[in-house]
Amino acid sequence: MTPTTAPPGATDDQEADVHGSGRVKIVDVAAAAGVSATTVSHVISGRRPVSAATRARVEDAVRRLGYQADPSARGLRTQRTDTVGLVVPDITNPFNTELAAGIQAVAYARGLLTVVCEAPMAGGPQLPAVLGQLTARRLDGIVLGRFGARRADLDLIAGSGARLVRLGTRIADGPGDVVRGAETEGMRDLVRCLVGERGYRRIGFIGGEAGVEPGGERYEGYRQALAEAGRTVPEELVAWTGFTREGGRAGAALLLDAAEPPDAVVCANDLIAIGALDVARARGIDVPGRLAVTGYDDIDAASMVSPALTTVVNPAREIGRSAARLLVDRLDGDTGPAREVVLTHQVVRRASA
Repeated sequence: MTPTTAPPGATDDQEADVHGSGRVKIVDVAAAAGVSATTVSHVISGRRPVSAATRARVEDAVRRLGYQADPSARGLRTQRTDTVGLVVPDITNPFNTELAAGIQAVAYARGLLTVVCEAPMAGGPQLPAVLGQLTARRLDGIVLGRFGARRADLDLIAGSGARLVRLGTRIADGPGDVVRGAETEGMRDLVRCLVGERGYRRIGFIGGEAGVEPGGERYEGYRQALAEAGRTVPEELVAWTGFTREGGRAGAALLLDAAEPPDAVVCANDLIAIGALDVARARGIDVPGRLAVTGYDDIDAASMVSPALTTVVNPAREIGRSAARLLVDRLDGDTGPAREVVLTHQVVRRASA
């Protein structure tokens, strides 16, 4: 290893003293680099211009001393915690994993920590409790996943001073910015394919929990596509269960036990569809020969199951990136009117329909 020459202002003994005295402070870096503490601050924050030579000396001292900024001290000065939160109903859902990855990619690049929390009960006590904990910790921003969130929950976030981005909802439904997929349009296009191009006649629908988005918007797309074809919704073939594989199993069993079972089932997400495939396989029902099954979201597993799922791309990672960009813009001083970002969808045809 090539030895590093200490810059002016610091001897080897001084640096040894720094390492042995506990936490390295910004004044220690300044002494090691032969500059003022203010100059070190400018280099670390990037908010003021510093010459290339000075920056190199400071960065070298930071590396050698192992300096790490104290976020609590910086927070006292800036009144920011440099932390944003994501609240989702199910952290095991691969869609939410991708969503979190998209948020973190943007947040990390801006020096922000991302905290992910689960609040599985729509309209129940867990969501207000989680939001209360996050706002008490003075997070700079919160991305709220799809819930039946009450206006009181949204007002709690907005009143805390945290910037708010809501997912899968409408801009008029409350404070904050919005990022969403084209939920109704995506499901409508998928069902159009089943009706117009594939000729399925009796199409059922399995949603998540009743009243919890995005199930309602996706159901509306299903209803619209049937109406365009001159059909009414077969209510006996509509099941509201949960946005899980288990929910898909329960819903598929209910629909397949109907007096006139469906020849196609559209599901409100891919996990539900995978559960429906489980039931079809257990009952010896050929997919898609006797029963077509489709999903929504296009998680990685959608292309791995057998048969591979026909589904709708709902770009989770890009939704996360877009939400984080909105938060960063607000933290950088954007005080304009609320913004709504609607991402495009795409029907992906595979072997299940």
